[in-house]
Amino acid sequence: MKEFVNKIDNCLYEIPEDYKKGMRVPARIYASYELLHHMDDAVFEQLINVAMLPGIQKYALCMPDGHSGYGFPIGGVAAVDSDDGVISPGGIGFDINCGVRFFITSVSIEEFAPKLNQIMEILFSRIPSGIGGKGIVSLSDNQFDAAMIKGARWAIDNGYGVKEDLLFCEENGSIRNANPDVVSGRARERGREQVGSLGSGNHYLEFQVIRNEDVLQTTIAKQLGIYGNNQISCMIHCGSRGFGHQIATDYLDKFIGVMKQKYHIDIPDRELACAPFHSKEGQAYFGAMNCAINIAFLNRQLIYHVVRDTLCQVFKKSAEELGIALIYDVCHNTAKLEHYQINGKDKKLLVHRKGATRAFTKGMKGIPDTYNDIGQPVLVGGSMQTASYILIGGDKASDAFYSTVHGSGRIMSRQQAKKQFKGRELADSMVKSGIVIKTRSLSGLAEEAGAAYKNIDDVIDTITAAGLSIPVARMIPIGSIKG
Repeated sequence: MKEFVNKIDNCLYEIPEDYKKGMRVPARIYASYELLHHMDDAVFEQLINVAMLPGIQKYALCMPDGHSGYGFPIGGVAAVDSDDGVISPGGIGFDINCGVRFFITSVSIEEFAPKLNQIMEILFSRIPSGIGGKGIVSLSDNQFDAAMIKGARWAIDNGYGVKEDLLFCEENGSIRNANPDVVSGRARERGREQVGSLGSGNHYLEFQVIRNEDVLQTTIAKQLGIYGNNQISCMIHCGSRGFGHQIATDYLDKFIGVMKQKYHIDIPDRELACAPFHSKEGQAYFGAMNCAINIAFLNRQLIYHVVRDTLCQVFKKSAEELGIALIYDVCHNTAKLEHYQINGKDKKLLVHRKGATRAFTKGMKGIPDTYNDIGQPVLVGGSMQTASYILIGGDKASDAFYSTVHGSGRIMSRQQAKKQFKGRELADSMVKSGIVIKTRSLSGLAEEAGAAYKNIDDVIDTITAAGLSIPVARMIPIGSIKG
């Protein structure tokens, strides 16, 4: 245990503001003792540096799935005063709007299992995955400009879905303040050809089963259409692909060039390169980042459309007959303008969430009317070998700027995982355990072994005990497409 970390509560620890010169706020970590003990040292160092950002409010935060990343720890949250604070690409990440889309069906495992292999084969051929590659659609320059502004709405306008799909997306699938004029030619080149693709790394398309014993909040689950009885669900986990990566790269370079020389901002880690939010550079990045957020929404919408279409074809039934219903689409890697009370004053804050999920509670503006009396669904993916969860915001969610975990979090680097696990052996093991696996890279599969991640149940138990979220249901994987 780090001697400078103070225990605040059973699942909350703090590094005080006076621990290191330059800290503007304390650094807080949501974790059990065990999870905290196994966090790599860089998490603490990075979070301390985050606490030095100009304009940061209340705390620099890390969720229990936290592990070291670029600039911010993954699982990091920082709310910055939009008037006199900064925006930092390191607090959003390279895969802008990496997120999860989750839908349910009324199909049972008994009906689904005989057709699972066929469905997986079709989807593996229809949905591009892996490093590089093409997408479901190839867009012209003008079409891509429109897509950057419209997000998932572009898909609906062009026949890839129905307007009701937008009701159950964060920001209705299209965030404002996207500005294509500040997106580089290189980013456009990388983005146009990859729209509607899974990518690589920890991204996936996963079919799941919801058993009776895994429905944890019956009343809330029923409102969501989740009833158990071996019900089939599906998660789509991906982001903005090379487009978002290039935007982050472009603006990190620009921010490094102006941070000290032009704006006299001194942060010990150049990976936290930043610029005043209302500066020319800050607003340009914000506009480009929002373009990437919208492309990620579009990406997940296109994949969802293909999955829905495939299920209808295989079962020879309509989406309505199959009970296909989109529950929600959430973002992980964003910076969003939100209103909060800070020391009795209303403030507009830029909330950086990197590997962290927004978790608005019931009655809050910005969630679908359908969920007004339960709160925003939160989607938390496990590893490809372990369960995933759907949650809602808890009674202490406001303490963390209405943020919670996004996944289980790594405990082993990708290089370490590849040394310890063999892709072929892992694939065989998954099949033996009842999980159909499709991948274009056995090496990439080894990187994502379940043992490379924290125990998802421990992470969920911690966030529940901390009061940030309430688990509603647990989903068990039965088929996964990996990049």
